[in-house]
Amino acid sequence: MINWVLRGAILLWALFFVIVGARGLLDPASYGDTFGLLVEGTATNTIRADLSAFFLVAAGSAAIGVLVPGWVRALLVPAALYGTALAGRLFGAASGDPVNSGIAQAMIIEALTVLLMVGGWWVLSRPPVVTAADPIPAEPPL
Repeated sequence: MINWVLRGAILLWALFFVIVGARGLLDPASYGDTFGLLVEGTATNTIRADLSAFFLVAAGSAAIGVLVPGWVRALLVPAALYGTALAGRLFGAASGDPVNSGIAQAMIIEALTVLLMVGGWWVLSRPPVVTAADPIPAEPPL
């Protein structure tokens, strides 16, 4: 049961970030609204490509990790991406970069994402536990 709930939570997370990535790919100015970035001139192409790649690769890896049997390690890709982003934000804050409520919110989302993905990888990579309530499989015929 917990596996299905966890898979559902990760798929909802992936769906949300597919929407964020696709929206930014089609309209990079949406990143300006969402993340407080100045999107103009040649920066538009860089923001469109880099941020969309970040979100779409993370979301695609998460979806593959929960939907494709044997590929649960793909959940470590978004964990690494968001963990690196969180480390960069923490380094920036420690270096004196301005931190507002938007940055704090992003750091919380990144930390929760790392926990969700690493936790999902941990739980889903374990073999199922057989309990006394489970029927004992019959011996195969000789």
